[in-house]
Amino acid sequence: MMTAISINKESLSESMQEANSPVENTKKVIEITTIATDKAKAGYKPVDSTPSKFSVQSKAFLQWLIPPVLGLLLLVGIWAMIAKFTAGFPGPASTLKAAVVLFSDPFYSNGPNDQGIGWNILASLERVGLGFGMAALIGIPLGFMIGRFEFLSRMTAPVISLLRPVSPLAWLPIGLLVFKAADPASIWVIFISAIWPMIINTAVGVSKVPQDYMNVAKVLNLSEWKIVTKILFPSVLPYMMTGVRLSIGVAWLVIVAAEMLTGGVGIGFWVWDEWNNLNVEHIIIAIFVVGIVGLLLEQALILIAKKFSYE
Repeated sequence: MMTAISINKESLSESMQEANSPVENTKKVIEITTIATDKAKAGYKPVDSTPSKFSVQSKAFLQWLIPPVLGLLLLVGIWAMIAKFTAGFPGPASTLKAAVVLFSDPFYSNGPNDQGIGWNILASLERVGLGFGMAALIGIPLGFMIGRFEFLSRMTAPVISLLRPVSPLAWLPIGLLVFKAADPASIWVIFISAIWPMIINTAVGVSKVPQDYMNVAKVLNLSEWKIVTKILFPSVLPYMMTGVRLSIGVAWLVIVAAEMLTGGVGIGFWVWDEWNNLNVEHIIIAIFVVGIVGLLLEQALILIAKKFSYE
């Protein structure tokens, strides 16, 4: 581009010397400038500044990864500082060593009161599955009926408002009295704690269905079953899955406290047993295990919700 311009400068000066008038000079200047510009444009190749697909994906991955990693590092740093200034409180390094030893054999069994952490986690998950499953089987259909029928909604409103705020552990003595055993009492506590979010969220979802949909159903003379399956269920699914996610979180939260009181095999009893043995490293490990299992349960429900999404 610079070569073309310099060459045309020489041509411009020669042409101006040959011209006999100012008008001819002006014409020559315009003609030579136009030719130089066209040549420069023809020889110019624009640089492609569009980033590659790999760089875009790498940037997106780093933006997704860096914030949670920084958050975890901050947590570990605070934990290390607390351990440094608190006597008897284990730090990250000693807890990690204890975790390696603990998970080297998670399924050992030396009797009913001395089992590996793997068996305790499975026992707790079994209780959560039973209690949560029964809550879903009763709570979701009941939520549909409460949201569908105004009379039923007004009838159940005071009962739900009265019982929902009750602490889950307050139901444990009732379970022990009725079932005469610790295991079904723990399942009962999970059931009564997990049922309320499913009932309330499902009922709210049904009440939010546009009235135009219901008017069309009346015009088409649809049966109640078709109204539920073709109109209500697709509209209510996001609300219902929110209630299910809240319920599984409550259920997993409650089981730890319930097992501390009832004993037996379970992650809650295991935590209490390790406290009695003054094994604080194992207690911290159990806290992380409870958090990770709860996170996995929630993410599994999110994947299921996306799988059955009607959007």
